[in-house]
Amino acid sequence: MKKKKICLAASGGGHLTELLRLSDSWQSYSTFFVTTVPVVQDELKGSGEVYVVGECNRNNIGLVFIVLLRCIKIILKERPDIVISTGAAAGCMICFLAKILGAKIVWIDSITNVERISLSGRMVRYIADLFLVQWPELLSKYRKVEFAGTLI
Repeated sequence: MKKKKICLAASGGGHLTELLRLSDSWQSYSTFFVTTVPVVQDELKGSGEVYVVGECNRNNIGLVFIVLLRCIKIILKERPDIVISTGAAAGCMICFLAKILGAKIVWIDSITNVERISLSGRMVRYIADLFLVQWPELLSKYRKVEFAGTLI
């Protein structure tokens, strides 16, 4: 039986720190990372291939397009069965692209989103197979979200 392939997608910094708190959960699977900054490559190397797509946000459409093209290339090459992401923009793109190819999507919205979920999270929520928030108060504001505790 083929091992499930998991894409772990997170921007550098806090998003990646939160994602790495779950590292015990994917130890027996084939994994690869998609992140935004090269400075974390050495730290992640033990968990499979590490792809750096660069930072982008909605204020710079040119960068968004470049990152999107990089994400498309990665998803077509790797074809993950599952994506686990804590965001942000690149993680959102990876989720949508992988979903088109049939992957299951797990989104964990950042603990810093106390009063509302992130913009990327609000978009991914509609396609996520599991959407986790880290504040129980958000359960009453959004449908299709679950609270399972905090990562930090």
